[in-house]
Amino acid sequence: MEPMAPPAAKRRPMAEINVVPYIDVMLVLLIIFMVTAPMLVQSVPVNLPDVDATPTEIEPDDSTIIVSVNERGIYFIERDEGQPTAMTLGEIQEYAQKIIGAVPETRLMIRGDEAVPYGKVVALMGGLQSVGINNVGLITEAPDPEARR
Repeated sequence: MEPMAPPAAKRRPMAEINVVPYIDVMLVLLIIFMVTAPMLVQSVPVNLPDVDATPTEIEPDDSTIIVSVNERGIYFIERDEGQPTAMTLGEIQEYAQKIIGAVPETRLMIRGDEAVPYGKVVALMGGLQSVGINNVGLITEAPDPEARR
């Protein structure tokens, strides 16, 4: 008689979940989101003054370009001339780029009517940024203290 083979050991089903592949997938997704999140943000950098800064009087002179946007969204460059002429965004970009190229210390200020759509001012700032003009100021008027009474 032949000797009997030992009975095969029965395997019990494993009741645990292997979480290592899930952790690997989670880390890959985390890296993907960390890399792509900064690319989704689009902004126009603006140098804003501190809140407690004193107001400055800006007079049109040779070292300041003032670009105005009226309530209809039309752009004007204020010069020493009597009546400013309407300009397109491309003309504003060309003019500002030439002036800043010739006199780099020239300041560029934007004066917008309170009724102008916000997008028109942002389009102007983006257009100026696209030609290399990054330091742009915004002209505002201080609120009238008599109006509160």
